[in-house]
Amino acid sequence: MWDQLFHFSFLDKATVFSLPDMVVALFVSFALGLFIFYVYQKTYKGVMHSSSFGVSLIAMNLITTLIILAVSSNMIASLGMVGALSIVRFRTVVKEPLDLVYLFWAITIGIIVGVGLVPLAVVGSLVIGVILFVFVNRQAGDTPYVVVISCAGDEAEAQAIQLIGGQTRKHVVKAKTVSQEGVELTVEVRLRESSTQFINGLLAIEGITNATLVSYNGDYYM
Repeated sequence: MWDQLFHFSFLDKATVFSLPDMVVALFVSFALGLFIFYVYQKTYKGVMHSSSFGVSLIAMNLITTLIILAVSSNMIASLGMVGALSIVRFRTVVKEPLDLVYLFWAITIGIIVGVGLVPLAVVGSLVIGVILFVFVNRQAGDTPYVVVISCAGDEAEAQAIQLIGGQTRKHVVKAKTVSQEGVELTVEVRLRESSTQFINGLLAIEGITNATLVSYNGDYYM
């Protein structure tokens, strides 16, 4: 009688899981999550990467693996997971397109490891990592800049544009503001080399009171 009273039938479902399989799956998922985090650190183009985002990649990898293990072993769990995840809404704004790549990468690897395709997960991660290393670091070598120049008159403006055209590979005037104090130009430039010494030559032009050079990635100023 007491055995029947304190017997919980849902605990019998725990025997479906294999403890060694779970340990191996979580270990592989964690190792691949560390590899994704390492690639994220090495390919990040800013000054300081987000450590919290890197930890989120590892945690998302592990959580996805747990979900797939539960779904693949129990039909009731799979229906519950679908219902639970359907009400989740993520409202965090992803500013960098590459962050979406890492998020989908972590989720995909978690799914693949969860279904037991470990060789596919390992080989796929290595291929994706090499591709990101090659192409992201290659793009970082051609960094655009924005030059903001304060000119006292038209002559100083013309000399500044002439100097920029001679010492840069490409330049485009993005904005021009005219006021009683003078003219302010915003010019996007592509440098011939990594040197930014031409900004000192701008200040040597008579009529230019200020010259600022900032890095530009197409969306916001750094």
